[in-house]
Amino acid sequence: MSVSLWATLLAACFVISFTPGAGAINTMGNSLNVGFRRSIWGILGQQAALVVHIVIVALGVGVLVASSPVLFEVIRYAGAAYLVYLGIRQLIAKPTPPPVPAGDDDDGGDVPDATDAAGEASGAASESRWSMFRRGLWVNLLNPKAIVFFLAFLPQFIRPNEPLLPQYLIVGATVVVVDVIVMWGFFAVAAHGMRRFTRSVRGQRIVNSVFGVLFIGVGLLLALVH
Repeated sequence: MSVSLWATLLAACFVISFTPGAGAINTMGNSLNVGFRRSIWGILGQQAALVVHIVIVALGVGVLVASSPVLFEVIRYAGAAYLVYLGIRQLIAKPTPPPVPAGDDDDGGDVPDATDAAGEASGAASESRWSMFRRGLWVNLLNPKAIVFFLAFLPQFIRPNEPLLPQYLIVGATVVVVDVIVMWGFFAVAAHGMRRFTRSVRGQRIVNSVFGVLFIGVGLLLALVH
């Protein structure tokens, strides 16, 4: 792959990754709930799904999905239902009261820092790494439009007269690395900046409601928009 072609691929990947979607919502929700560092596990799950999509397209199965309306619809509605389920689960999630630091004399000394640390520990314990990884995997995997997108996107950067495996490896590595950078370096950071807002029960309810509605909205769009 030439440098100019790879630079074009790199720019396209950044534009695509910055486009808000279910993955970005999932990443921001994880960053708010369990902290910036632990949100990487959900992002890794999303990348595993992207790798699966790329492999599917590379093997030609993407053509089958794109050409089979029944199969496409089944996967599409399954993905939409999963996102709606995540939204409902977020809406009914019970807020966790913020822990009171030991030795709190209400003198305004080191209370905020202690509260933040305790809150992060509490949030980090609320969901396992494997659970976040698995949820991130399914959020991206149950999206047949991603397969169709890669089916149209990848051939633009593949040259049939050159060895295919190295080209797919370069494309796959570029897509994954860029998406990790954007998800963790932008969406997770942006959400992490709002974590103080979630220290109160009221703040947690608002955040849960917002992300619940976003998940349900994306799910309904996936189901209704053709």
